Parts: sequence; C-alpha cells; structure tokens
Amino acid sequence: DVIAGFLYAILILVVFHPVVDLIDNFNLTYKYAPLIIITLLAFHLLQVSGEAGEMTAVEKVEEQLAGLRIARRCEPSQEPAYLLDIHTSTAAQPGSGRFVAVSCSNESLRVYDRETLRFLREYRGHAGTLSGVRFAHTCDSVVFSACSQGTVECWDVRSGTRKPVQVFSGYPSNVFISFDVSCSDLIVCAGTEKVEKDTFLVFWDARGITDCASATKEPLGVYSESHNDDITKICFHPIEPNLVVSGSTDGLVNVFDINKDNEDDALISTCNSDSSVSSLGWSGEDYKQVYCMTHDEGFCWWDMARLDTEEPITLLHILDVRESVCAENHGLHYLVGGLYHKKAGKLFLVGGTSTGDIHLISCSTDGLSLVGTLCGGHSATVRSFCWSPTDESLLTGGEDAQLLLWKPGAVERSLTKKASLKISSSLQKRVRVHSTSLKSRKK
Repeated sequence: DVIAGFLYAILILVVFHPVVDLIDNFNLTYKYAPLIIITLLAFHLLQVSGEAGEMTAVEKVEEQLAGLRIARRCEPSQEPAYLLDIHTSTAAQPGSGRFVAVSCSNESLRVYDRETLRFLREYRGHAGTLSGVRFAHTCDSVVFSACSQGTVECWDVRSGTRKPVQVFSGYPSNVFISFDVSCSDLIVCAGTEKVEKDTFLVFWDARGITDCASATKEPLGVYSESHNDDITKICFHPIEPNLVVSGSTDGLVNVFDINKDNEDDALISTCNSDSSVSSLGWSGEDYKQVYCMTHDEGFCWWDMARLDTEEPITLLHILDVRESVCAENHGLHYLVGGLYHKKAGKLFLVGGTSTGDIHLISCSTDGLSLVGTLCGGHSATVRSFCWSPTDESLLTGGEDAQLLLWKPGAVERSLTKKASLKISSSLQKRVRVHSTSLKSRKK
C-alpha cells in the first residue's frame, strides 16, 4: 500500500503536470507543487490505512465466529422433541441472570438459565403447534408464544403460576404460523395460514400485560390484502417500533409502517424473492436493509434506503446458496437464518448439514463466503439459533433435542455426551421441515 502511494505521487508528477502549470498560472510558484503532492499522498495513505483497519475489524469478527466452541449442553429431556425456536431475555440489570426460552415440537415451551442451560420450568398450556417464542424487550421475565390454534400467549417466568398472564385471541378461522413483538413491546403481530382465500396479519395492543392476569385481548385489526398465501415470517424493526416486515409462501416480502391509517398507505415496499420465504430479518447501518431466505435455500438482500433513489434496491439475489458456498467436504444442506453483527457492520448466514455441522457464512454484495464450520455439537439438523452480541455467544437447537451454548475458544464443561435421538415419524408430520423439492411460487 505504501509503494502504491508513492506510485500515486509519481503519477501526479508525470500525468497531471498540466495541473501544476495551472497552479503556476494562478501566480503560484512551483515550490507549492510538492506541498500539494505531499498533501494528496498523505490523504491517500490515510484512506488506505482506514480501509485496512476496517478489514481487520471484520476479519477479527470472522475469526471469533470460526473459533466458537461448545461451552454448555443442556441435560437431555425425558421427552425428546425438536427445538424449533430459541430466544433469550435481556438482563434487567447488569450482572443479573438471563433466561432462554425454547419452543418445542411437542407443543411445550421450556425455560432455561442462560449461562448454565439448567432447566427451570416448562409450560404445556398450548392447544396446538407452537410457531415461535419471544421475550419482551422491556421486561426480562415476560415471554410470548404463538399457537396454531389462533392465540398468542404471554407468560411470566418468574411467577409460580403455569398459566398465561395474558392471552391474545385471533378470529375463529386463524391458524398462526408466525409472530413477533415490537421493540417497544406495544404491539404484537401474528401471521396466519391461508384459509380458503384469506390470509391475515393480525395486530394486538400489548400494553398492560402484567396488570390484567388471565384476561383475553381481542385484535386491534388486520392486514388482509398484501399477501395471498401463508405468512411464514414476521419481524419488527429492531429500533423503529412502527416498522414490520412479513414474508410468505407467495414469495413476497412486504415492509409496513403500521402508524399509517390503512393497509394501502402502510405498505412501504414489496420485494419478490421468487420463492417461498422461510426466514427474514433486518441488517445494515440503522437496519435499513432487509434480507430473506427461502424454503429451497435461496437468499435475497435489499436496501430500503435506496427506495427513493435511482439505484437498484437488490444487493444480492442467489437462487441456491448450496451451489454458491463451498463448504469443503461437509457440504451445505440448508439455511437456518441470518444474524447481523452490529459491531462489524456485517451480515452472516447460518446453515448446516443433516448430520449437525453448522456453517457460518459471510455476506457481501460480491457474494457469499464460508467463514467457518462448527462441528462436534449436534447430531441432526439444526432448526434454530440465537446470537448474543453481549458476550459474542451462540445458542443452537436441533432435531437431536439438544440445546447448545457456543462461545469463542470455550472448553465444554457439561458431562452430557452427544447422542443421536430418533424422533418418531408422526412428530415429523406435525412440524415444518426443510425441503429441497418445494416449488418456487411467483406472483
């Protein structure tokens, strides 16, 4: 880079000599030309060193991710089940304990201690398959879960009761398969399966959930025109509570501003993934970007900041990530989701193999590249993960019924040995699985 800088100075002397003449025409002497050249050279070297510093920061994060090792395993459950979704609470005070909530394929919600993975309690009041779990952002003991029977339930993990402290009920025909809670904890939104010709985004007011125990809340309203098939994923913006993105098997990814008076005005953008959406999220500076993965392992990435410009909003569109990422001898069988590393300003994808290996993949506008592979943890397909920026750790759950905590350079303390747990075929029929044969649907 230094050599390039000196070559740059020579280029200025040789090629841009007329510029120096122009300086002289403005009654300046040639003695100022070296000063100008040195200034330009210094500016160039500062640019180079700045870019090198940025690369070092990203490379450091990638090295940390590749160096993740198992720190803990949860003890095996007496009733093994797929771990479908994982979420962690935000510590109420520095140094206070945190919780992990896991939604399971046996229609139960399990709660663990975040640091030790010690099992704390289980909730079994659900009448159908769970479609996700989320802790409240402002209260570390309140956790939400959505059920296929048309309810979103709220639980207080610190209380002794095993009943929900709040139930958000949908309409009679609603079958919820996705949901999320706004970053302000004011709004809950759930997405439905398509029933006849109808599919809905259903909204509730979540204020005062701990003040009216066992009460049932009716919906505030619905969006019904923006999707025409199952709404598989919903994700509120991390810092703007009025923004929410939804994905569907119709291939559409819609961004809404729910502060608007009606659905037409609320719809900010519609992007087409060209296939059924399996996962989505926000990324980039101030979370202005949206990404999604599809059930046939495609990947799309859009920049919402370009909506009012002439630039294309699509940053990257890959039809099949399995063909794009070289995973050496391990292979890449599926994608689980994405994580945005705020400190590095970098988006990463999490994928894996049917034998439990986990691949961490770096995203850029030039394409995808494999950062590292986490081996020796799971023995079957990984279904869920949760990244913690606080201690740079990763929680993973899979079809082997294992909950694992990964930390950089960790040494496993648990005595539990990895075991391949076989789950009955009847259970597999009740949960959504990764499929390579799902046909793309276009609108």
